[in-house]
Amino acid sequence: MPILLARIDDRLIHGQVVVGWGRPLGIQRIVLVDDAVAASAWEQDLYRMAVPPEFELVFASVADAVPRLAAWQADPRRTLLLAGDISTMAAVAGDHAGIVRDVNIGGIHHRAGRRQRLPYVYLTDEEYAALRALDAAGVHVTAQDVPTAAKVSLKGMA
Repeated sequence: MPILLARIDDRLIHGQVVVGWGRPLGIQRIVLVDDAVAASAWEQDLYRMAVPPEFELVFASVADAVPRLAAWQADPRRTLLLAGDISTMAAVAGDHAGIVRDVNIGGIHHRAGRRQRLPYVYLTDEEYAALRALDAAGVHVTAQDVPTAAKVSLKGMA
């Protein structure tokens, strides 16, 4: 089964990801791609507490995730690929548009230098340019905080 959802959410694993997306999509595995989390057993334990036992949870660095994309794509388990920032998702998906065809922005929150694009998406001009580059590489980028909300195109976030 293909990777059903590739999502950028700076909160990583939380109820909206597990319940809001995971259950309706029938997700069986969450692959959390984050270099810092992949290197921290303590942080991994915290995220495991937020995931029901019926979900497999995989922690991967970018360097570990890239060579495993094809295997995750070919595996029968329904998979959600999750990254906390644009640069991580771009590093994983950018050269692999054949595997990761769509990226969902679910939540990138306020911090210095960012401006509001949607109620749940704040981006710097550089981050928006990185999303445009990802889109130009063949990865369709949209924003959608919950499955029942309408998708917002990248142009809608300009």
